[in-house]
Amino acid sequence: MKKYVWPLLIIFFFLGGLAVILIGQVVLPPEPRPETVQAISAKWDESGHADAEAEAFVHWDEDDPAEVPANCAKCHSAYGYLDYLGEDGSEPQIVDAAAEIGSVVSCFVCHNPSAHEKEIAYFPSGDTVDTLESSVNCAECHQGTRSGVAVADATVDLTDDEVNEDLGFINVHYKVAGAVRYGSEVQVGYEFPGKDYIGYYPHVEDYQQCVDCHDPHSLEITASDCAACHPAVSDLGDLRSIRVDDTPDFDGDGDTTEGIYGELITVHEMLYDSIQAYAADVIGEPILYAAQFPYWYVDPNGNGEADDGEINFGNQYQSWTPRLVRATYNYHLVAEDPGGFMHNARYLIQVMYDTMDNLSEAISVDLASLTRPE
Repeated sequence: MKKYVWPLLIIFFFLGGLAVILIGQVVLPPEPRPETVQAISAKWDESGHADAEAEAFVHWDEDDPAEVPANCAKCHSAYGYLDYLGEDGSEPQIVDAAAEIGSVVSCFVCHNPSAHEKEIAYFPSGDTVDTLESSVNCAECHQGTRSGVAVADATVDLTDDEVNEDLGFINVHYKVAGAVRYGSEVQVGYEFPGKDYIGYYPHVEDYQQCVDCHDPHSLEITASDCAACHPAVSDLGDLRSIRVDDTPDFDGDGDTTEGIYGELITVHEMLYDSIQAYAADVIGEPILYAAQFPYWYVDPNGNGEADDGEINFGNQYQSWTPRLVRATYNYHLVAEDPGGFMHNARYLIQVMYDTMDNLSEAISVDLASLTRPE
């Protein structure tokens, strides 16, 4: 019997070791536990999507009738988005009725069979995107309501520098990050004929979709995640200092150490100066911009500053030429995506550079020091 002991022990230890290995493969490392419903709810409660007093959700409360119009309900009402999805049994990809007031972006807006099965986002330009994966519903509302196509349609065949009473400011609308991310693929900016523009801006692997960077419930960004590639980042404020080593000096100020945000914002300021010069010198009606609807106002004393009483609805700008419509659309587009420097900075700089280049046909604009992104 003894002669069988060692072979049996060897087999026993072999099988035991194999079992440990197999068990280890199954249970190690342990799967991360999902967040509790309570934790998710706490995050959502503090987010903008749950703010029942926000203008985005109460704007229509005093109207008669008090309802969210069909053309607004998709993104400003839980009922409207469910209507858009067809979750209420109606035709999908359209909101066919006004929605009742009093709702926010609740859990069921994103967590329902139609939202889970959705694969395509539809943009105002008529373009579609099918690579958004888990962020496809985000992009349906964070895309604006207008595109460069609307600007082109409104100004086609008109004399560039002739005031036309049928023209007015075209507002891309608000929080347009989903469209900016895809750039020329969805024609969110007004793109000048004969120019090439950047489409989707690819980030690094694992940080491609909206919810890869933004917590889907709190909407917040965890700055420490960025630090893996950008060691200088310790809080959200540091994001504006991020710059890839080979980034050209787009704004021509000689500073090649500032973040891409600095490049973008300087070009944005230059575009504003050019718009003001064009309005004053070509149209003869100085113009002001303010982050308040309807955004563009007359500057009666021509000092370029918003003085007391000038920013009011009755003083809105009304002397529109096709060239000014295009320029103000692109300027406002950049203003409406505060994270544009992360979402697709080069596309936005391209659009602004070309806008100033177009304005230079009517006024003096010095673009010599600027670099247009390739």
